[in-house]
Amino acid sequence: MATQAKSHRLILISGRSGSGKSTVLNALEDAGFNCIDNLPPSLLPELVRWMSASTEQPNTAVCIDARMSPQGIAHLPEILASLKTDLVPEILYLDADETILLQRFSATRRKHPLTDQHRSLAEAIAHEAKLLAPVAALAQLKIDTSSLSLQELRDQIRSRVIRKPRGIALQFLSFGFKHGLPRDADLVFDVRCLPNPYWDKALRVHTGRDEPIQAFLQREPAVTEMFEDIRRFVDRWLRQYEANQRAYLTVAIGCTGGQHRSVYICEQLYGTFSAKYPSVQIRHRDMGHDEA
Repeated sequence: MATQAKSHRLILISGRSGSGKSTVLNALEDAGFNCIDNLPPSLLPELVRWMSASTEQPNTAVCIDARMSPQGIAHLPEILASLKTDLVPEILYLDADETILLQRFSATRRKHPLTDQHRSLAEAIAHEAKLLAPVAALAQLKIDTSSLSLQELRDQIRSRVIRKPRGIALQFLSFGFKHGLPRDADLVFDVRCLPNPYWDKALRVHTGRDEPIQAFLQREPAVTEMFEDIRRFVDRWLRQYEANQRAYLTVAIGCTGGQHRSVYICEQLYGTFSAKYPSVQIRHRDMGHDEA
């Protein structure tokens, strides 16, 4: 029985209302997961016991958040710590910028579960973040859905969760500081000190994936030095993250607008590490949004 249970996967989905939990749950259900929405935290131990004793139970995904019991969510960390089983839950946490969450609720005209006559929508969104902070701290994978379309979110779930990779799932993420820090980054490197091709009007329209930008940056010794320093750091510590049973790692590279320098460095890192590790992805969060 115990050996069989190890083949099961239990994914706990949490995050603020409006961040995309239903989309994730639907994607997992389409992939054959048994899905449960809005499970009270107190019922989690019974679910785990049931799954551990079953030889036929499929992979399961449950959504646990602050909708049903805002106070009960505070006990989830101690509930998880008390589980005595070989079935180790994988925790996925979704979030988005508060202005984006406000826009989503305004567009759908849905009522936020924590709003009442004494708490506005903005206050409910902020309060929910505080309630879920202990859960967010435990998450092995965090996804910021602020700039993701529904299809892009489904693609991330398929590639990073459903197709569970061998070893650590490494993602290189480029972004622009002017658009805000990525919420789902584990490591952040700032490359704004590097020469900026944006100031050459002939190069401004290109991105770090285009040959003119690549040629410009490859001529700059500081760019090569920065790339090598980041490469050595990630290569050195990635083994330690793996040894610590880390399943996911997002390395974010930021420049001013997320168009040129960060994109170029991410592309170089992706090319280097994808040749050495079985699961490496790249995402350019802000590329094409506007001028750098």
